[in-house]
Order: sequence, then structure tokens, then C-alpha cells
Amino acid sequence: MVPGRVVRVDRGGCRLITDRGPVRVEHADTPAGVVRPDDPTAPPCPGDWAVLAPLPDGRWRLHALLPRRTVLLRSGAGRRSGAQALAANVDRVVVAVSLHAEPVPARTERLVSLAWAAGAQPVVVLTKADLAPEPAQSVTDTATVVPGAPVLAVSTRTGDGLPALADLLAEATSVVVGPSGAGKSTLVNALLGREEQRVSRIREADGRGRHTTTSRDLLPLPDGGVLIDTPGIRGVGVWGAREGIRRTFADVEEHAEGCRFTDCSHTAEPGCAVLDAVERGELSGRRLDGYRKLLREEAWEASRTDARLRAGRRREFRQRHRVMEENLTRKYGLGGRTDRR
Repeated sequence: MVPGRVVRVDRGGCRLITDRGPVRVEHADTPAGVVRPDDPTAPPCPGDWAVLAPLPDGRWRLHALLPRRTVLLRSGAGRRSGAQALAANVDRVVVAVSLHAEPVPARTERLVSLAWAAGAQPVVVLTKADLAPEPAQSVTDTATVVPGAPVLAVSTRTGDGLPALADLLAEATSVVVGPSGAGKSTLVNALLGREEQRVSRIREADGRGRHTTTSRDLLPLPDGGVLIDTPGIRGVGVWGAREGIRRTFADVEEHAEGCRFTDCSHTAEPGCAVLDAVERGELSGRRLDGYRKLLREEAWEASRTDARLRAGRRREFRQRHRVMEENLTRKYGLGGRTDRR
């Protein structure tokens, strides 16, 4: 048996690095117990540690995947339910946010929530800082929406911020995430000190880019550690990220401790300390809206694969519908179907 680490996965198989050099394992040579079709998080992904067994004809078989210390998950794309593993055994999640256009706080909050949920340390990197009129102010504004996460302004053109970022990523496993056009591949090339990843131009009108990176690759850093580059993410659903959301919105959670009811939804309940904080200007209404939206989405994603939660959501919907009909009947005398069960 030989230990190895997954550096790339494609449709036909995966590449691993071992003490005997790089090897490739075909999916056809992988036992069914290692890659289960019914579990989208089970297949190998970059960062996984594995045990390989040599075959008589010189090929290799993936004998087992070792337990993951951390794993970055997102919900399945499109109509597919379940989770997709983006990277495993990561210590840092670098959230790339371009300053070429006005940053979108909700997107940053979403990606940082996934990083916390993975058990990793998020690091928000404001790329293309040389294009921003006041990058220092952008750092301050971003820090208010990601408490507990370092925020750095970086320019690959001037080199500003790159040494500090390299120090944060040294001797660790990191993954870079963000939308197309955020400058992820350019940032990776700058950290590697060589042109490893292909880059393309963005649209000057809105700063949006094209999918240049098409695979997830694990690459060694000059100062130790490894970095996983990922394709641009147009939409990323939260999966199992409830605790990550609460950590990202620590300011909302802090005010929530003063609510009268422990199960307060912070919508219209009496004695809601969160709503009082918004009214007093101590908490941003946008922050509260983002917090509630991500929690609703996380609950919805969980119910798609959990029959018990799905049944509970249906019961809650029917109960709200009955209450609405009863209120309409009392107010307007519409004779609603309030006796329906």
C-alpha cells in the first residue's frame, strides 16, 4: 500500500502525488465502496488523502479514502439535491472579491459561511486593489460583514498585499473560491511565482469574466503548503452551513440573545431584540435580511434530502395557509375553507 494525495479529478479518473511520483487512477479501477453513486460527497476531490494499491499490470487501484479532517461543501447544482465536495482537508478558504466593480456583500457572506461550515479559516482577499479609488476603505467595509475573518487588499500588478497573503497561506492547505472574473487564477499565478493557470480578460462594462479555469487543481506553494484553484462559481448553494451562517452573522446572533422567545424568527415577534437593534440603527437591515435568507435556504436544502424535515415543512405550510384563510374569513366574511385538514 502507498499513501497519496489527490491533486486533480476528471471524468475518467484522478491524479495523485505519492512518494513514488505522480500516478493516475482510473475510476474503473476504484472499488464501489470508495465512490458511492448515491453519495455526491463520497468521490475523491482535491485535497483528499488516499491509500493506493499497485496492480500487476503496473496500474494503480484506489484502495481507500482516509477520513476528511475538513471538507468544503456546496449544494448540488441545478435540480440535483445533495452536496458536492469542492475540496478536502483544507485549512484556509480564500474568498476572492474583485474591486474592479462594487463588491456584493451578500455573495461574500455566503462564501464565508461555507468556509466556517467546512471547519476552515476564511480569508477574504480584495483583488485588483490598484483599480479601487480607496482600497483601505473597502477593507474596512468588508471587515464589518465578515467578523473573525482576515481581509486583505491585494494587487497582482503592483504586488501590494501579496507577501502578507503568502504568509497566511504558508505551510497550510488552502482553496481559492469566488465568481468568474474575480482574479483567482491571476492570484494563484502570483502566489506560485509562475504562469501555472491560464487567465483571460474580463468585460470592462461590469467586470464579469469567463470560465477560464475548468478543473480543481492542487498546486504546491514556494513557501510550503498547497493551494487548490477552483473554477468560477456563478451560484453556490449553502449546504449544512447553519453554524457557519451563525458565525458569519455573529452581530445578529449577539442581539438575538436578548430576544424574548428562544425560537424568535426576527420577523414580527414582540420583544425581538434584533428588530429593536435594526430600528435603533445598531444593526443593518440588509444584514438581517441576508441572515434570514441564508437560514431559509439552508433549511430548504436540508429538507430536500431529509423526509422528516420535508414533511415538517409541508405541515408548517398547511398550518400557515389555514391561519391565513381564517383571518380572511373573520375580516372579510369570505367563507374560506377553514375546515380543511
